[in-house]
Parts: sequence; structure tokens; C-alpha cells
Amino acid sequence: MVEIARLKNDADAAAERLLADGAVIVENVAEGGLVEQILDDLRAPFDAYGDKFANDFNGYRTRRCASILAHSEAAADIIAHPLVTGVADRVLKRHCVNYRLGSSTAIEIHPGEGAQELHRDDDFYPIRIPGVEFQISAMWALTEFTRENGATRVVPGSQDLRDIDAITEDEVTQAAMPAGSVLFYLGSAVHSGGQNNSDAPRTGLITTYSLGWLRQEENMYLSVPRERAERFPEHVRRLMGYQSHGAHLGVFPGDPDDHWFDA
Repeated sequence: MVEIARLKNDADAAAERLLADGAVIVENVAEGGLVEQILDDLRAPFDAYGDKFANDFNGYRTRRCASILAHSEAAADIIAHPLVTGVADRVLKRHCVNYRLGSSTAIEIHPGEGAQELHRDDDFYPIRIPGVEFQISAMWALTEFTRENGATRVVPGSQDLRDIDAITEDEVTQAAMPAGSVLFYLGSAVHSGGQNNSDAPRTGLITTYSLGWLRQEENMYLSVPRERAERFPEHVRRLMGYQSHGAHLGVFPGDPDDHWFDA
């Protein structure tokens, strides 16, 4: 079993290891108070959604809440955390002018939930371009992740596009980490939620960041009310998609880069 590298809070080192291994962990990034605030903000939507997202893929003992910025303003501080954007800059901006927040989903795995099927997050895009990563993911531990309570399962090196069906259990490791830590993995890396054999839920927040010329998985303009979006600082609004991609894609009057008259 190949373990996931654990690094200090350094975007250069994390991005380099992410590209090499497909995954990397940085521990104790978010402060406890911020994590607790996000958990408090998510309690009501978790309860309101209940099992609406339940299916064979998501699980039947797992609660999910999407469009996190519609429910937690505090979550913007980790969605746009300097470490995350620093890693995304180094990995994604080699292939785009800017990138977007592709999706944001909180996942609460309850006791008795089985392991999710292994998958790649970028498989919903219909093509691949050799040498180009379409997205990266950041899984934040809002509670401690352990092997017992369902820490995310990852197959290091699986950005080589090996056949998922041929992967054996000895290739799979788990991202055990303290609350406030973050697991980065490539969109092409094979992973899944883990099995919860403990007596308490484990809660994580997964955010994806995709190349700016790709369609976002989650429609941020419709899922987060405009009046709420306007309360976020500009760098968060840009991540949500309130910016063009260069002078010719997604331009609009009031574009923060003033590309409207360049298109």
C-alpha cells in the first residue's frame, strides 16, 4: 500500500507532489473556530436535505449538501483559502487563463455506511486531452478523518488512467487526517468515500476547481442567490464564475477585467 504524502502548508511543494502522486495531504490548515462555524452553518441544510441525495453511488447512510456558499458564508474562507488557490494556480493555470469553483459539496457519512465505489471526478467530461488536468479537488476534514470512520479512499498514482475495475485493495489507501486538514487530489485520480465502522458521523467538504474554459459542474449563478454572491469579496466571486475567461469567453458588461469591449 502506497501512503499519501503529508506536507507542510506550502503551495509549491503541495502542487509538485499532487502532480507526481495524484494526491497529497496538508494537515491543520483551517483553524478550529472556522471549522466549527461551517459545521454549525451546515446543520440545518443537512437536516433539510435528509436522504434526498441517497442512491447506490452516494450511499443510503450518507447526507449531502451542495451549493455550500448558499448556506455558509464562512465556507468562503476555505473555498478560497490561499493554500488551495496557490495549488490550483500551479496545477491548472498551465492550461487556462483562470479557473472556476466547479462544485462544493458537504458529505456526512453516518455509521454503517459502506465504502463508495471507486471513481474519477473528471469522468463526466466527454473527452480527455493528454497531459491536461481538467480539475483538482480539495477535501476538507470538518471532523477528524480516520480509517474507522470512513476517511476518503485514494489510489495514489492512478492519474495514469489505469482501469478502475482492475484496481486491487492493496493499491487503495485512506486519507486519515485531523479536522481542519485538506486532501488534494487530481480529477483523474481514483478515489471514493470510505466505510464508516465507528459510532459517529464523519463530515467533509469537497470543493473542485476546473479549467476556466470548461462548464462548471454546479451552476453557481443559479444555485447561490445573486444578492448573497454580491456579499462575497471579489476573489470569491471570481471563483464562482463572475469573471470572463480572457477576452472572448464569458464576457459581460461590468466584467472585472473590462473585457466586454475587447470581445
